[in-house]
Amino acid sequence: MFDGFDRLRVRTSGAEINLVRGGEGPPVLLLHGWPETLAQWHLVAPKLAERFTVVCADLRGHGDSSKPDGGPSTYSKRAMALDQVETMEALGFARFGLVGHDRGARVGFRLALDHPERVARLALLDIAPTLTVLASVDKDVAARIYHWFFLVQPDGLPERLIAADPSFFLRWHLRHWSGGDDSFFAPEALAEYERCLADPEAIRANCDDLRALVSIDAEDDGADRGRRRIACPLLVLWGSKWIAGDLVPPWLEWANDVRGHPLPAGHFLAEEQPEETAAELRAFLEEGVKKGGWPFGGGSGRA
Repeated sequence: MFDGFDRLRVRTSGAEINLVRGGEGPPVLLLHGWPETLAQWHLVAPKLAERFTVVCADLRGHGDSSKPDGGPSTYSKRAMALDQVETMEALGFARFGLVGHDRGARVGFRLALDHPERVARLALLDIAPTLTVLASVDKDVAARIYHWFFLVQPDGLPERLIAADPSFFLRWHLRHWSGGDDSFFAPEALAEYERCLADPEAIRANCDDLRALVSIDAEDDGADRGRRRIACPLLVLWGSKWIAGDLVPPWLEWANDVRGHPLPAGHFLAEEQPEETAAELRAFLEEGVKKGGWPFGGGSGRA
């Protein structure tokens, strides 16, 4: 995977971030979702790299990035967003396009709020705002996103249960969240997901990440609701087999320039529908370049 991409590691003020970088042109940062790693972009990144400098990074606590042990506060989306700002700065990019899926989308949302000068264009895949999700929980929603309430349990309960068979835990989610058919996942990507989740430190970090989401992150979003908005254009894409409703209206609470629509997929757009996903992202990002949305960054972008 990622033939022709450089493999790098950047030390930030809070973590060490593992990444791959390839292509030339305006910089674009791709952030993965849960329970995956940067490997989820292996089909989309090369297509975007034909036009852009593409950086795919493992989030703090995931993949091969470091996994600091400081409790849920260490995994606030504000802290994880700062990791990515400092990573892109180290690569020479002060302003960039940003694409996030699932957990990476929540980091991207927070980055766009806290560091609006950094983000030229923002694409969020397969998420509604955190506060919208928490306010809409009924028995059906709770069943679909049960992990929000399982991973947050204290005193090592989810960590121990997941560690009993991390491969089963991972594959169960990949299969069920893609509508029961996980045959589209590349074997080499599956091997990466399994390898990374087998690490007990990754399991602990995954749980603390979710613990932060429903506590610290929700509090941060509540403090910003009605006070701060996403300044750049926002594209929202989602899988029609995963989310039945329209995700554009809830994002209008957070941004003025919002567009989006569903794709015929489950929760894993970049792997279920890579051609369509890449085409949508490329068109959105290229529109920004044509309008002078962001520069190429400093120098060559080489760390």
